Amino acid sequence: MNRAAFTVWSCLWIVCLSVSNAVAEPPGSAASLLQPFVEREELAGAVALVAGRDEILSTETVGYADIAKQKKMPPDAMFWIASQSKGMTAAAVMMLVDEGKISLDDPVEKYLPEFRSQMVLVEEDEHHRLLKKPTHPITIREVLSHMSGLPFKSAVEVPTLDALPLATAVRSYAITPLQTQPGTHYQYSNAGINTAARIIEVVTGAPYEDFMQQRLFDPLGMKDTTFWPSEQQVARLAKSYRPDESKQHLVEFPLTQLTYPLTSHNGRFPMPAGGLFSTAQDTAKFCQMLLNEGELNGRRYLSKAAFQELTSRQTPETVKQSYGLGLSVGPDWFGHGGAHATNMEVHPEQGIVIIWMVQHGGFPGKGAQAKNKFRDWALQRYSK
Repeated sequence: MNRAAFTVWSCLWIVCLSVSNAVAEPPGSAASLLQPFVEREELAGAVALVAGRDEILSTETVGYADIAKQKKMPPDAMFWIASQSKGMTAAAVMMLVDEGKISLDDPVEKYLPEFRSQMVLVEEDEHHRLLKKPTHPITIREVLSHMSGLPFKSAVEVPTLDALPLATAVRSYAITPLQTQPGTHYQYSNAGINTAARIIEVVTGAPYEDFMQQRLFDPLGMKDTTFWPSEQQVARLAKSYRPDESKQHLVEFPLTQLTYPLTSHNGRFPMPAGGLFSTAQDTAKFCQMLLNEGELNGRRYLSKAAFQELTSRQTPETVKQSYGLGLSVGPDWFGHGGAHATNMEVHPEQGIVIIWMVQHGGFPGKGAQAKNKFRDWALQRYSK
């Protein structure tokens, strides 16, 4: 190859390499990636946060907290995080395991005697129901991993999920037949998580919500995480949206699983499996504690053994769902989503936490893809 040809070839190689690198580089901001979803009315608004082990790496917002009022989504917007509450409740239970006050394989009936006569439904048709004693009493591990056979909720938890005191709700689970034999099937169950929370009350003598506040929320600095948002916090609450009848636009809808007014303590009770409100920043603090294997800012909340139990798969290989204790578990992550599409993921190997805060009961068009677009961007930009 002569010098001129070599020079041309070298220049072309450099240009191709530059183009390749440009394509490989993620967009400069999450907002630039997410804004098209807002413009197409596929996403109302979002707070997208990425955190490392001891710092917030990125917080970006797009769209609206209230479309009708054209209120921009603020970084400190409040969200109903729904089932993300499950992981926080499970972490509180593991604190008692660390203290030797309970064991994961203890039967629930050891602490809640009303479960001693629980039965399992084995046959049912329009003419009869056949009940039998379960092969073994349900355990704390099973109620935290959705393997107990308890239903999602009991028949008396109507019209909302927060209308009964915790002790009353849990007694209703005890008289409800198990849907499957304990330990054999995965049955996503608010009732199970609520039952574990009731054990906290019985063992400590403190209301569940007080235990959460004193042992988790206050020490972590989760100042906006609550079952009863204040008037000021409700003013920051993002509206919930879902597709209209045409499936092309968004329409606002209320939190139908909860009782209004949200600020009231009268007729509204803490719902451990899904009643919490929070912000992206608060949720990130909880996840950072887990990213650091139970420790944050020099304070240990969970032993490493408790952390491993919480974040390791508890469901047997015979079921397809991979679930830990109050947390979904993936091959290289753990976390949980909420009923209105909020999501938190902890990626230990990459050293980051990814928080996705929206309020959606479904999405028009390709709106559901926005979360994964943000997650992929965060992993590409901030992984170690």
